[in-house]
Amino acid sequence: MDVLSDVVAFMRTGRPVSSRVSWRAPWGRAFPTTPGSAGFHVVLRGSCWLLPEEGEPVRLGVGDVVFLPHGDGFGLADDPSTPLTKSDCGPHSELFSSAGFEGEGAETVILSCGYRTAPDRIHPILGSLPAVIHLPAKLGCQPELRSAVQLLAGEIENPRPGADTVVSSLLDMLQLYILRAWFEGDDEPCTLSGWAAALADPAIGRALNAIHCEPGRRWTVESLGAHAGLSRAGFARRFTALVGQAPLAYLTWWRLASAARMLRESDASVAEVAEKVGYTSEFAFGNAFKREFGVPPGRYRRCAAVA
Repeated sequence: MDVLSDVVAFMRTGRPVSSRVSWRAPWGRAFPTTPGSAGFHVVLRGSCWLLPEEGEPVRLGVGDVVFLPHGDGFGLADDPSTPLTKSDCGPHSELFSSAGFEGEGAETVILSCGYRTAPDRIHPILGSLPAVIHLPAKLGCQPELRSAVQLLAGEIENPRPGADTVVSSLLDMLQLYILRAWFEGDDEPCTLSGWAAALADPAIGRALNAIHCEPGRRWTVESLGAHAGLSRAGFARRFTALVGQAPLAYLTWWRLASAARMLRESDASVAEVAEKVGYTSEFAFGNAFKREFGVPPGRYRRCAAVA
């Protein structure tokens, strides 16, 4: 798996939820801050305004996508001057649902999708994102993203046999396309910074993919540098500058994060998990895991099972 694929598979806890909501003007809703959540909204028909907690209102048109990766509060309204009422579209457990709020004005239809995140599953990529990502619809741009939106909207509007599997897969696809669109962006390579630059950098990208594909391999800074096609010192400097962590520090974090996922989602023993992520000693693995997550691997697995 490559880095973005791992991020999408890694960050979510539980299953996502989605809804197709029809609003008729005048309307305005306030959605509170929800720690440990992320979500995106797509305008399928009409137009509206996004009102972030900080910053200027953002006009949204048909096909526009908004991603809120940190669960910050926001408002949606037909006009920035419309008073906001507390959202009565509270958390729900359905994979997909539809709702309508009838009025006499122009109609706006929004596709909203959300999921829960856990603090121990926040990849640094997500932490590097701004509070609001707006991807405006542009003719000929991001056709895969637009196709996924259309397919998802169709499944929610007209559910058919197999819709649960289709919607879950499309939500993952849509999330991946959103991240890809943001990190690829319209910037020139020389103006990119942070994780966007790391993913765009061929050498660092190769090293990151190697770490994600083989976390249990006995990597060294020198071997990762050779994989990237750089000298040891040059690789270490470039990796640290772009990723924000030294190569072996990121390798250790990803090993332990991968181990936590295995403990939650597989029946592999602690010793087997330790070996798969590159630890020759279960004792050393246990100590490293406790430093990262605050509890030993066995207790982490038991707590995850009852969560």
